[in-house]
Amino acid sequence: MEKMKMESVDLISKNVEKIAELFPECVTEAADKDGNLRRLVDFDKLRQLLSGDVAEEPERYDFTWVGKRAALAEAHTPIRKTLRPCPEESRDWDTTQNLYIEGDNLDVLKLLQESYLGKVKMIYIDPPYNTGSDFIYRDDFSLDSDEYNEEIGVYDEEKNRMLKNTDSNGRFHSDWCSMIYSRLLLARNLLTDDGIIFISIDDHEVDNLSKIASEVFGSNNFLACFPRVTKKAGKTTEAIAKNHDYVLCFCKNGAPLFFLPSHTDDGFKYSDEYVNERGKYKLNQTLDYDSLQYSSNLDYPIEYDGEIIYPGGSYEKYLERKKGKHARADWAWRWSRELFDFGLANGFIVVKKYEDYSRIYTKTYQHCRIEKSGDAFDIVYMNRTRAVSTLEFLENEYSNDNSKKNLLQLFKTSIFDYSKPTSLLKTLTMFATNKNDIILDFFSGSATMAQAVFQANTKDKSNRSFIMVQLPEVCDEKSEAAKAGYSNICEIGKERIRRAGDKIKAENPETKKLDIGFRVLKVDSTNMNDVYYGASEVSQDLIKSAESNVKDDRTDLDLLFGCLLDWGLPLSLPYKSEEIDGVAIHDYNSGDLIACFAENVPQKAFEKVVETIAKRKPIRAVFRDSCFETDAAKINVTEIFKRYSPDTRIKTI
Repeated sequence: MEKMKMESVDLISKNVEKIAELFPECVTEAADKDGNLRRLVDFDKLRQLLSGDVAEEPERYDFTWVGKRAALAEAHTPIRKTLRPCPEESRDWDTTQNLYIEGDNLDVLKLLQESYLGKVKMIYIDPPYNTGSDFIYRDDFSLDSDEYNEEIGVYDEEKNRMLKNTDSNGRFHSDWCSMIYSRLLLARNLLTDDGIIFISIDDHEVDNLSKIASEVFGSNNFLACFPRVTKKAGKTTEAIAKNHDYVLCFCKNGAPLFFLPSHTDDGFKYSDEYVNERGKYKLNQTLDYDSLQYSSNLDYPIEYDGEIIYPGGSYEKYLERKKGKHARADWAWRWSRELFDFGLANGFIVVKKYEDYSRIYTKTYQHCRIEKSGDAFDIVYMNRTRAVSTLEFLENEYSNDNSKKNLLQLFKTSIFDYSKPTSLLKTLTMFATNKNDIILDFFSGSATMAQAVFQANTKDKSNRSFIMVQLPEVCDEKSEAAKAGYSNICEIGKERIRRAGDKIKAENPETKKLDIGFRVLKVDSTNMNDVYYGASEVSQDLIKSAESNVKDDRTDLDLLFGCLLDWGLPLSLPYKSEEIDGVAIHDYNSGDLIACFAENVPQKAFEKVVETIAKRKPIRAVFRDSCFETDAAKINVTEIFKRYSPDTRIKTI
């Protein structure tokens, strides 16, 4: 029976596992400082296997700053924290698909790595613009002035300062670069393969941000830099009035369909029987490829027109790969068997025969694409009549003047500075998402994006959901927000969502099914007591406090959501709680997970609870350690599940 780890995913270990799958001879074991064995990569051997041309030349193109390596390490370091649910601060807790998360966004991004890996279609962020002052996201890897000066050699051999440390010096840029770099690294993991990220920024950091985003997402995945008008030209004490900022746009894995014009792209030059409803099509790359993401469930023969086609184009190459002799040792299909069957039956596949083998190509149409809904695939039709222009946001409706108007429509005063207009975020949302897509904003501020999602769903009758993440930064006591009774930014954001939802419902009474709710979750320390002590630290009082491995102030709901994070389940699904012989159990999404967190349950009653759960055949089951009176009771649980539900994965906390 496995033990739940109750910490964010260890991305470094995951990466080592991937390398071990491909190059097992390059992975070894060594003891760490505590004597525990860890898997390590032999980089010298890995270099020899990959290429003789390793990037070790003294001169090469690179963008770096003081603290970059620390920021990279921080992004991959797991944390022992959790998200605690707050139904009392939420709206429509039981039914909503939306999330509002309070806490440092670096922590939140780490905690979401399992539950939302590859599930977010669009990310929008409006990070601090870094005007030369210290900012609220002060991460552990940021350096103070003395540390920074020592790192870059500001002092000469006699410790004399060689330059004046002003706000224009690099430390401020380095801090900002480290802050955004670690967050973008984690954010990329959450995007779907066709996902897209929009980032608002101004002149202070647009160059650095562009370089960092190009490194994280790949320069080939840069799509556009949209200038956005911030205000009408007016009086200024500067020589040049700065009336615009920017929205940088990157995709995760190739240009998304919405950026392809309907009638002018030469790539769409082929016609078939679907041309009237789908428009012309173009051929994508072949269905087979050699990838580090090779998976056995993407390795299957395809029967077509009396021929059997294998990844790599021919049976001979397939056999060579199986024997480990072929240079491209991990050919696989890019699509699952289910998606291939759907694509072939619905015109999204082309098979071309060559002299001694066949290749399979996929087709992209101008006005439709395939989307997965549950376990089924659907053809989604889109009315894209023009290409998106990089000058899209130069109209005054996208300016900060409208940001203030948006807030004044909901509040009596403009209670938040520097918010973006809902028109900007709504337009981006309509560009990049459809149907049931998830949108993430991890610098959510006053929650403009949540209001924009409501508006977009109302316009095209979709069911997009959002994840808002915001640090509960304290409002200045002299600010309009504090005067209006809001102590921190999160209070403003949650109230804005409530008021925006009420407003859009009142103005659109036909939208009865519109989801205007949100679940509130807050970053907190782990639910578990720290029970790892050296022998000299153990006392009688400590032994008593360690009788329960769960902290005293944690509820069953806290534990349930901690298990969702650990097991990588979405945080917005429905659940129900019930009692079996007086023992509470919690069923998450009808059997995705069933949990029992009761303590000291009599053996006979506990066996009935376990049997009832096992007969429901859940995918996962979780029990609290203190449920078991003896070790024999644990063994008995395993045997009961073997009898009724052998495929259920069982863990304890």
